[in-house]
Amino acid sequence: MAHRATPTVPTPATLQQLNPVADPTQLRELALAAARLVAPTLRQKAGRTPAEDTKSTLTDMVTAADRWSEETLVNYLLSQRPNDGVLGEEGASVNGTSGVRWIIDPIDGTTNFMYGLTGYTVSIAAEVDGVLVAGVIVDPAAGDEFAAALGQGATRNEQEIRVRPAPNLTHALLATGFGYRPERRGEQAQSLVAVLPQVRDIRRFGGAAYELASVACGRVDGYFESELNLWDMAAGLVLVAEAGGVVTDLEGNFPQKDFVLATTAELHPELIKLLRSAEYL
Repeated sequence: MAHRATPTVPTPATLQQLNPVADPTQLRELALAAARLVAPTLRQKAGRTPAEDTKSTLTDMVTAADRWSEETLVNYLLSQRPNDGVLGEEGASVNGTSGVRWIIDPIDGTTNFMYGLTGYTVSIAAEVDGVLVAGVIVDPAAGDEFAAALGQGATRNEQEIRVRPAPNLTHALLATGFGYRPERRGEQAQSLVAVLPQVRDIRRFGGAAYELASVACGRVDGYFESELNLWDMAAGLVLVAEAGGVVTDLEGNFPQKDFVLATTAELHPELIKLLRSAEYL
């Protein structure tokens, strides 16, 4: 990636070492306030906004609403904290001096948004000195607000959420997504041929942030995907970790590149083994 390596989620022992002027709870609340500014308009425009441009491939689309949402979010956050940094999917890049950086996906799941499908979200994470400390994912279509701050747990509409108690692997409902490159999609489809018979079923909702939030609140038992960017997963990584789940790459380490596996601690070893055997890279 062109930006810094994926931030980490600290252990409780590191909480006292965080920048004292950046309280995770306050950052969470600020992210929520920002997302609430754009969610009603996005709900109104869903299914009514055509693609304006493409990015990495012809199927990687961007709309005027993506750009409007990002501009609105960035302007608000920097009006409240003018010394912070910003990394946004649609090009926003600000080098701050406070040690805080906002990681923004103004519409995660743009294809769903264009077609008027559910599963698109606004995703905002805050990192402090390279450590993810807060994450917010707002689902405009359903009106759901997922939020988490380090050491404070995770919520959905202000109600505590936890990952679903782990079933056996054969009874696990998983979610996944597919890359934009046609050749990569073909490879992922082949891997799923090996994965699908070993689990209950697989769902594909159309947005990494939505799928990570679904793990955090127990809608699915696990989620895996490759070819992600930091803004796709940053907020969701905080949510899942604070909801009692585990987020790693295929080596069992905290995600540092473009692959994420999010699930329960009990299912994690089995899913790592299954995905490796299926050659899901």
